[in-house]
Amino acid sequence: MRVIGLMSGTSCDAIDAAAADLSLVGDSLVLRPLGLVSEAYDKVLREALGAALPPGTTSMAQVCLLDTRIGQVFAAAAARADRELCERRAELVASHGQTVYHWAEDGKVYGTLQLGQPAWIAEATGLPVVADFRPRDIAAGGQGAPLVSLVDLLWLRGRPGTPVALNIGGIANLTAPDGTAFDTGPGCALIDAAARGFSGGRLAYDVDGALAGRGTVHEPLLRRLLEEPYYALPAPKTTGRELFHLGRLRDALAGFGTLTAEDVVATLTVLTARTVADAVRAAGATEVIVSGGGTRNPVLMTMLGQCLPGVSLRTSDELGLPAAAKEAYAFAVLGFLTVHALPGSVPSATGARQARVLGSITPGRNGLRLPPPAENRPVRLVLE
Repeated sequence: MRVIGLMSGTSCDAIDAAAADLSLVGDSLVLRPLGLVSEAYDKVLREALGAALPPGTTSMAQVCLLDTRIGQVFAAAAARADRELCERRAELVASHGQTVYHWAEDGKVYGTLQLGQPAWIAEATGLPVVADFRPRDIAAGGQGAPLVSLVDLLWLRGRPGTPVALNIGGIANLTAPDGTAFDTGPGCALIDAAARGFSGGRLAYDVDGALAGRGTVHEPLLRRLLEEPYYALPAPKTTGRELFHLGRLRDALAGFGTLTAEDVVATLTVLTARTVADAVRAAGATEVIVSGGGTRNPVLMTMLGQCLPGVSLRTSDELGLPAAAKEAYAFAVLGFLTVHALPGSVPSATGARQARVLGSITPGRNGLRLPPPAENRPVRLVLE
């Protein structure tokens, strides 16, 4: 089955659309990557989305507008991927949507909201769409994240030592081979927020780690940032821009006088490297396989390597799964599992009572014809 996976992370800048050919062969799920395209949010939509996210305020009218406009951009990305990447027409779209709020309190998640109305995707492509993956896991007592942990566990099964999968997006998350998975804290969220704040919006992120590379770590600020209680919470745990945003950074900067953009960004980059490394060490990792936008920041990757001496650090590209597209491919897999009536969650990763079939399905132009339910769950992911 040819599936298009759509993903937009906490950076809120663009939609990644990855096409994959997926099939069940015995106890293996075989994935053949077909490529990736990205569709950027335009400036007006990006600013409207940024203003609505915490700590900003919004209205129901604005939520409706964002749900529609984001859905239309997701639809454009899916149609483009179908046109440019699929040798034959795709058969399914799996859309993560754009997370705008993750309701977590005292270590428990009560709800989550992803915008990007799937009806627009179904109408633009004519294909059935699986969306709203996270709420079912939350209803079953889970955190609703990280859902890519299932793909990580299937993919890394059988590798020697203790391999850990790490994704550094706006938020960083890891999956350990024992099934433990959680958000470690900020990936690039605070770095991006500082780059935008200090540049007056001219920079969306620290391009090539240039600001961090010119800066000096401010140790008192780093110590204050490391006092965040989230880091000490036990897994499973999840977080987002509700906690790690520009307002919280400004609060942390209070009392330190005027610090340069370079020094603040250097300090935030070390914060990400340090908190990720703490989680990796706690997992007893011998190998870390990294994906996500953070892999494009050479200063962050160097700092992470310095924090993890003796641990092999490599990107998922080296194992055949493009680092920029890994989460989009992961949601293509989750959508495939859903239409085959297979669970897409891992209770040890999310804390749910049981594994659940995830998502809601919007029929395509020709109605809905699901494949027969699969008889057995796959135990490994094979890249073809």
